[in-house]
Amino acid sequence: MVRTDSTATRTDLLAAATHVISARGYSGLSTRRVAENAGVPLSQIHYHFGSKLDLVLAVLEEQTRALLERQTAMFSSDMPVWKQWEQACDFLEDDLRSGYVRLLQEMIAAGWSDDRIGAAVKDQLTGWHELLTDVVRAASVRIGGLGLFTAEELATLAVSAFLGAEQMILLGFGEEEVPARSALRRIGELMRDVEEGEDRDRPATPKP
Repeated sequence: MVRTDSTATRTDLLAAATHVISARGYSGLSTRRVAENAGVPLSQIHYHFGSKLDLVLAVLEEQTRALLERQTAMFSSDMPVWKQWEQACDFLEDDLRSGYVRLLQEMIAAGWSDDRIGAAVKDQLTGWHELLTDVVRAASVRIGGLGLFTAEELATLAVSAFLGAEQMILLGFGEEEVPARSALRRIGELMRDVEEGEDRDRPATPKP
């Protein structure tokens, strides 16, 4: 499909805003800086998005859409679920570097006092929850059930585990203080034991 000038400008603005947000976060976002990075007049931001907030929400929506496509492709692979969890942990590092995690967490916090932002963030998180619910349902068929949990409950725990780990990482906690990264990967090891029905030799977990 051939892009029109208007489509190209909007795409360039989204890319420029993503770059600025990854470097400075939502609180440090300047629409003037975004326009300069995109090489267009400031008025184009208002023309295409209406406001700084609309631009930021568009960036969040676009990034979430792309990442959900990435995760859907990964979960559709033939890898066992525990390996998919490990891949998701690897993806977390990519998303921290890109600034997506920081933007999402800042929008979550802003959404507590702004109903419009809260509704937009709920839409994004609903997409993640629905995807993981489908993954858990498929896994339950292979392993013969989920015990006391429903698929929705396990998906909620998975989303919450990542969101909580992201918060600790963004606050600057190191692994020696709050081992968020290793805790997520331990969950993958538990999944491996359940899926494969056996314990594998592994180094003992260091005592605190």
